[in-house]
Amino acid sequence: MGLLAGEALFVGKSSLGKVPIFGYMFKKLHIAVDRASFRSRGETLRRTKEAIDHGCSIIIFPEGGIYSNNIPQMAHFKDGAFKVAFEKQIPIIPVTLSYNHLILPDDKKFLLSYKPVKVVVHSPIFPEGNEKEAVAAMKSECYSVIQNQLDADNTPSHHLATHNR
Repeated sequence: MGLLAGEALFVGKSSLGKVPIFGYMFKKLHIAVDRASFRSRGETLRRTKEAIDHGCSIIIFPEGGIYSNNIPQMAHFKDGAFKVAFEKQIPIIPVTLSYNHLILPDDKKFLLSYKPVKVVVHSPIFPEGNEKEAVAAMKSECYSVIQNQLDADNTPSHHLATHNR
């Protein structure tokens, strides 16, 4: 993901800071948020807006974690990224990581599994209308675009074709 954008910062959960080596780099280079802390969430918004003002792209996983019981069906998106996009009048660019749930399964082991990588960069979604309408529309469209790609890429027939190449 970091290779897609020039200067990019990830916004991720503060617990990533506990992962050996990676965690240290994440805390020093990116924006960590403790979702349980109102103060941390506010600081994250401030740092995110400041980074945008300095020309950085922001990479956010708006599900806020893997909460779905039917993977690759995504959990509902949180509003934060879409509110920032509206406030800054910048587009959201949906990106689908088609097999991420297979490469990094949510089994708490943090072990990588070898699987093909497929990254799909979709067309930008621009904020339009008043804030409430724009946030809801961007969130809904972004979710649909990514989920439709996940569904298409993870059908049994497509999965077999991908692995037989």
